[in-house]
Amino acid sequence: MTLTKEMIAKAVAERNGSNNKKLSEIVESLLETIKKSLESGKDVLVSGFGKFSVRQKAAPYGRDPSTGVDLISSPKRFVTFSCSGKLKDKINSAAEEIFTT
Repeated sequence: MTLTKEMIAKAVAERNGSNNKKLSEIVESLLETIKKSLESGKDVLVSGFGKFSVRQKAAPYGRDPSTGVDLISSPKRFVTFSCSGKLKDKINSAAEEIFTT
C-alpha cells in the first residue's frame, strides 16, 4: 500500500488531536519547501530519517536511426534518497520480525 499526502496529514492530525485540514496545508507546505530546495540543487537532511540529494547524469549519446546523425541529449538531474542509520535499523528489525514469525 502506498502512503499518500492525505494519509500522512490524517495520521498526524489523529496523533496530535489537530485539525485535519490545517495539517494538510502544513504537509503540503513542507513538501513544497523540500521541492524548492531540491530544484535549487540543495540537499535536504531530515535527522533520524534520511537525506535527499540531487545528482546529475552525464549527457547521453545517441543516434537518429533514420538519418544516422549523432545526437547528444542534455544532462539530466535526479533525486536520490539515503536513509539514516536509525531508519535503516528500524526497517531491518521490522523485517526480521516479519520473517521470523
